[in-house]
Amino acid sequence: LTFPLLSVTLLVSFGSSTLYGYNLAVVNSPAVHIKAFYNATWSQRYGHGLAPGPLTLLYSLTVSIFALGGLVGSLLVGVLVERYGRNGTLSRSSLLILLAGGFMGFSRELGSLEMVIIGRSITGLHSGRCCRAVHSPFLTAWSPTAHSQGTGEEFILPMATGSVVGIFICLGVFFAQVLGLPELLGEDRFWPLFLSVVVVPASLQLLLLHCFPESPRYLLIERNDVCGATKALRQFLGTLDVQDVIEEMKEEQQSLSSMEMVSVWQLLRDRSVRWQTLSVVVVNAGMQLSGIDAIWFYTNTIFENAGIPMSQIPYATVGTGATEVVAGLIGCFTIEKLGRRPLIITGFCVMGICLAGITFSLLLQTALPWMRYVSVTCMVGIIAGFCMGPAGVPFLMTAELFTQSHRPAAYIVGGSLNWLCNFTVGFVFPFLQMSTGAFCYLVFCGICLLVALYIYLVIPETKNKTFMEISCIFA
Repeated sequence: LTFPLLSVTLLVSFGSSTLYGYNLAVVNSPAVHIKAFYNATWSQRYGHGLAPGPLTLLYSLTVSIFALGGLVGSLLVGVLVERYGRNGTLSRSSLLILLAGGFMGFSRELGSLEMVIIGRSITGLHSGRCCRAVHSPFLTAWSPTAHSQGTGEEFILPMATGSVVGIFICLGVFFAQVLGLPELLGEDRFWPLFLSVVVVPASLQLLLLHCFPESPRYLLIERNDVCGATKALRQFLGTLDVQDVIEEMKEEQQSLSSMEMVSVWQLLRDRSVRWQTLSVVVVNAGMQLSGIDAIWFYTNTIFENAGIPMSQIPYATVGTGATEVVAGLIGCFTIEKLGRRPLIITGFCVMGICLAGITFSLLLQTALPWMRYVSVTCMVGIIAGFCMGPAGVPFLMTAELFTQSHRPAAYIVGGSLNWLCNFTVGFVFPFLQMSTGAFCYLVFCGICLLVALYIYLVIPETKNKTFMEISCIFA
């Protein structure tokens, strides 16, 4: 990797992927303080506090509305990128984060719980835009031969760069857990500042992104700007001889102009790829319904129910975040060696076993106090299993199961399911936990094991295989 390409990779990942991870975990530590603020605000307005049910409902909405904003943002990406380009879309999304940080940062001073909810929805809108736009600015600086062939192999060469995105998401979660410690921003008076820290990476991205050129592939294929694409490629690749890459991009431009892109409805009705489409649905929905979102959103509550002393919970949470980063690094460096299928099957199986372990440890902790530490171990196992396989493999599989004409529609299906399931888990989990107690984790356990079984029986290994080879295996 050249220095400019690596720099823009790190910048965009820090300003986008880190924020996504941070916003997943930031509502965990200050949950008690936010609920107290909601209750006090409601009491000042209406003369009485909130009952436990409505308060849980309001807080669940605060947590899960992030995913609804993400769904809307992901559906708008195509239009925005076509109009403003990759860099322009990211810059405008950074401005949204500054607005969201203002809403959440001044919510307590203005006595408005609505500002917290609006701020969370705006951060989701930003993440929805950037999670789909974040890869192309740096990955597509490479030779696009595989793009034009539609084999999906373009995701193999840049894995060293693309995996940075997943690692930065893990780092974002870890940063939120560290800043949530009582010694830093974990106290009641600091929670608005804690939520608004998102403006820091967004501001850095907004200031520095203009130092880098637009995506070469966007400039040539979308704007037909050969000079601009040549200049950008020379800066990214660190060489003056980029004519071969330009020619390949022109071939891709001609190929795409004659290619009819498939809509979502056409994809769902296309019998030739029905098993690939079903696989995208199962893997993407299973990734979010595996219980990982519940753990990110409600880690402290889960530890509290497991009997961990309150004074130790913040540090146990940081320990899970550190495990997540390590597991993400392991997955990053082993995915091309081991393949997609073994990692994702193993990941889901480990998660299912650990979720069952949490259930049994919670049921037995009254008789056996040491079972609380089994709960912590199982939590670490869930996070490690997720980060080593299910966290990143579904994105690669979606690319490798379809040709270029079907791939955008497949991404819309997979991305929409991701956000919808994220919202469902964030909103429903507190009520599920109240109604079923320790048995709520068996729901996620069943989903993980069923998804692992489906992948084992249906989905082939996609590593180093063309679309035609994959299609023949499905047939």
